[in-house]
Amino acid sequence: ASRIGRGAQPTTAAAMKKKATVSSPRRKSRRAYFTAPSHIRRKLMSAPLTKELREKYNVRSLPIRRDDEVRICRGHYHDREGKVTQVYRKKWRIHIERVTRDKANGQTVPIGIHPSKVVITKIRLDKDRKALLERKNRAVKKGKYTETDTK
Repeated sequence: ASRIGRGAQPTTAAAMKKKATVSSPRRKSRRAYFTAPSHIRRKLMSAPLTKELREKYNVRSLPIRRDDEVRICRGHYHDREGKVTQVYRKKWRIHIERVTRDKANGQTVPIGIHPSKVVITKIRLDKDRKALLERKNRAVKKGKYTETDTK
């Protein structure tokens, strides 16, 4: 019988699912996150939906996009609402209209808010967004056809 270290659980290949493309060490996870290309950052920059929208679409969160309306939930600007004017993927931030600050020279600059700190209150729907909501809908039963479906 082999000895198992203190607190360690015996694991078998069948007991644990592992995805070949995902790495668990903190160092590698952080490197993957901070060097992610734009199309992956889109997905990582998702924001939760309000309770009403969540019940309506059976979807918890969506990648944020330009004309969505959001409410800020955290930080200095919390409870402010506005339309997303820019999704700045390079800086992991979104810009919201009327969330700005004045610089010393009088110029106004938008303040970047992280998408996880907002909730989407109104979704900008187009055909691609509707298709995404249908795909992500958790109420619809997916999987193989049953005999009753084929008749």
